[in-house]
Amino acid sequence: MPLRHHELCFGCGTQNLFGLQMEVEEADEGRVAGRFFVKQDHQGPPGFAHGGVLAAALDEAMGLALEVRGLRTLTRRIEVDFQEPAPIGAFVQVEAAVDRQEGEDIFTTARAT
Repeated sequence: MPLRHHELCFGCGTQNLFGLQMEVEEADEGRVAGRFFVKQDHQGPPGFAHGGVLAAALDEAMGLALEVRGLRTLTRRIEVDFQEPAPIGAFVQVEAAVDRQEGEDIFTTARAT
């Protein structure tokens, strides 16, 4: 069953026409995995997704990974290392997991291919 914050969420909502409309499900060991389709509306450099859109997808996956563990929080810091661009018209696979919790600080990781 797909995970959703709400139907108008930019990341996972199916009713947000300009959003990512990510399809994310719980995977093994509290990890989440899914995908989104890179639309022309997500374009940055000609023919490729805007880096901020890719960062938003990773942030969304991490947020859903937190919810699977029963945690509700907002991102305070995100760091992204881009390996290669995501072309318009491609599916981007995402996965995320909670690594550890130290007091009120929760550390998650996400990756996209």
